Amino acid sequence: MPKDPSREAHFPAIEKRYGEKMAYWFKVMAKLEGKKYPEQIAHLKENYGFSQTHANALVMFSRGSESSQRFSTPTEFYRSVTPQQAKTMKAIFKAITTKFPQLELVIAWNQPMVKLDKHYIFGASASTKHVLIAPWDQKVLKEFAPKFKEGNALKKTIQLPNDWEVDAKLIQAVIKASLANLK
Repeated sequence: MPKDPSREAHFPAIEKRYGEKMAYWFKVMAKLEGKKYPEQIAHLKENYGFSQTHANALVMFSRGSESSQRFSTPTEFYRSVTPQQAKTMKAIFKAITTKFPQLELVIAWNQPMVKLDKHYIFGASASTKHVLIAPWDQKVLKEFAPKFKEGNALKKTIQLPNDWEVDAKLIQAVIKASLANLK
């Protein structure tokens, strides 16, 4: 995660790398107003050599999004998902933080995550039809994915039904294995 999630944090690097002040880039964006996001990104990349990160920062700022950080607390995140998803995710994180109080529940990459010091251990997110859980340790994911009977293992996550009856012992076993692999 960048230390400063604001889009403006990229502006000094944009000016230095592409040789123009931001006023120039805002004029370029004004000419692209009304175009779709992919077209604006492509224009900056193809015509000015922008990186994806710099193009995204400029396009999103021009569209009124001043920060990449949408949520500063898990509570804010839970308000952005359905009540059923929020209930399921809260139960998952309660199972984790009750058994492992040394873990910190934070927002990173706009998702709730638990971490130990600087190590991310586990995260969760929501799609329309699923809650997704993600042990950060790929060995743990492969070991435990088959144990989630209602789940569907993907490359880096396990899809669970929005109304999944949280298996606290299984979630805690995932965290225990993840912590053991940190050592």
